[in-house]
Amino acid sequence: MGTLLVLWGFLLISLMAIGGFFMFRKFLKKLPKEDGKSVMDWEEYYMEKTKHMWDGKEKALLEELVSPVPELFRDVAKQTIASKVGEVSLEKNQKRITQESIIEGYIIATPKRDHKFLRKKLKEKEIDITPYEHLFELSKSNYRDNWQSRYKKTKA
Repeated sequence: MGTLLVLWGFLLISLMAIGGFFMFRKFLKKLPKEDGKSVMDWEEYYMEKTKHMWDGKEKALLEELVSPVPELFRDVAKQTIASKVGEVSLEKNQKRITQESIIEGYIIATPKRDHKFLRKKLKEKEIDITPYEHLFELSKSNYRDNWQSRYKKTKA
């Protein structure tokens, strides 16, 4: 009976620690940066600014690309990626979200460890990844503050 109580206590403490970790990460995303807006504020801004630019085909592609993400985190991942896709599209002065901007935004928005899932999905869909290799070379940590200038350098 005593070991059951200890195991139950350990389980509760572990679950609270995991929940606290994710709450803390969300709190950090809400903290304002130097420009006065938080990461989440910018995500919402780009989502709102580009929601009219998405067609059904592009939404379906994004949905398919985020399908390997566990369902619990899929909505958060989709919002993060979609906002980065919107940012890329606005940076390029596009009128519509394109397959290219979705792939570029996905690569920029996700950590390097998740790129293998994207490569696999694109291979399944028979989409050539050669034009995006320069983006795969960079890790997410290299994009954080100055992704636009790094993107332009690698594009040129």
